[in-house]
Amino acid sequence: MRESVALACRVLAATGLVEHVLGHISVRTSPDELLVRCRGPRESGLRYTTAEDIRPVPLHGRPDAGEWSVPNELPIHTEVLRRHPDVTAVVHAHPPAVVTMSLAGLPWLPLFGAYDIPAARLAADGIPVWPRSVLVNDHDLAGRMADALGERPVLVLSGHGLVSVAGGDPETAVAQAVLQAMAVDSLARHTLALVQAGGKPVAIPDEDLALLPDLGGAFTVATMWRHVVRRTENP
Repeated sequence: MRESVALACRVLAATGLVEHVLGHISVRTSPDELLVRCRGPRESGLRYTTAEDIRPVPLHGRPDAGEWSVPNELPIHTEVLRRHPDVTAVVHAHPPAVVTMSLAGLPWLPLFGAYDIPAARLAADGIPVWPRSVLVNDHDLAGRMADALGERPVLVLSGHGLVSVAGGDPETAVAQAVLQAMAVDSLARHTLALVQAGGKPVAIPDEDLALLPDLGGAFTVATMWRHVVRRTENP
């Protein structure tokens, strides 16, 4: 599982969802423990994350990762996992387009349909935005952030980045949470490009949304995950 989380961190870097050393992924391993990406004594950024950088920390109580330092924003992970027992994996990333779009106050709309069905469905169902642009480094802030997430799979943090969560099998949940973050990034990049070209963001018609098929997890998660993993091997 540590290697799976490390690989997912490398995917975040390979797909441009994080830059340099900021960003982290966690996965619940028991009712009282999670694995999370920490910074080791030879920290060199998410693109070079190894299984050794993924450390176990308690869900409750004081974390101790030895030589590794836990993320300053570890409360993002612990509060979401505490408040949402169905959640298995948590991704916190800083996609530049998502940050810019949140600062611009642009709406999260299903601009397209068949081009990216998972992204269209996320937008159609609603992507909440938390208006705070602070370091989420204490449990009070993280609790309010987790409340803003509610039952949605993704939350945009204004001027900061996003949080993406998924449940179920741990390895599948990690992949799904990363792919959801990629879908939000796709929406942000296309919205910004549209506005830059002089267009106005408009949602596709409801009848078009209703006709979008459910491609199933075997395609939208498993197949896509194999592809992005290959991108870490052959960037």
